[in-house]
Amino acid sequence: MATNEFTSPADEPSDTRARILAAATRLVAAGGEEAATTRAVADAASVQAPTIYRLFGDKRGLLDAVAEAAYANYIAEKVRRAPAADPVEDMRRGWDDYIAFGLANPAIFNLIRTTYPNPPSKVTLAGLAVLREKVGRLARLGRLRVSEEHAVDLVHAAGIGCVLSLLAKAPDQRGDLADAAREAVFSQIIEGRPLKNGSELSSIATALRSRLDEVAVLSPGERLLLEEMLQRIADRG
Repeated sequence: MATNEFTSPADEPSDTRARILAAATRLVAAGGEEAATTRAVADAASVQAPTIYRLFGDKRGLLDAVAEAAYANYIAEKVRRAPAADPVEDMRRGWDDYIAFGLANPAIFNLIRTTYPNPPSKVTLAGLAVLREKVGRLARLGRLRVSEEHAVDLVHAAGIGCVLSLLAKAPDQRGDLADAAREAVFSQIIEGRPLKNGSELSSIATALRSRLDEVAVLSPGERLLLEEMLQRIADRG
């Protein structure tokens, strides 16, 4: 049954919204966001243009919804998958999945990238949370050369840049760029071997405590506090 001009978004059947999103996603995937005009989407979804306005506000709102839905599906798959036993391999798999998603969905990837630069959407934050968990596993094993936040930022930025660089090349000219970029980034953030036991952690704490005088960024009070905490770690080793 056709909707009238007084129908609110809450009154629209959920399958109507899903049908519009699916139609818009197909159009974006085939021809970029320029192809997803309100008229084209309405025709493809077999609805009237006012229905799109009621549900999404305007074309920008519709494209935002397309970007969020596409990325949400990708993140949901990553969350469902059990992590690899080796945290480094888990990071590699996450990188490879991200690159594969971008290359398989270039128009959607560009739409996601331009839709949520700042502030990020909830689904973008969920994706970063997945990455932070992977980085956190490395940190807990003593495998990080840098802070967790820096590692997350570096992997995230490098992943986006890698996809964009690959998309600018013909498929037969991409070579091993994705793998080379991954290993270059990982070599900057991942230590070669994990901490094996508490005594090794104790040794690291002792070594750091012995060199605190070389750390210029700490105030005297901060240095004393850190020295006390490192001593506790060393004593428990």
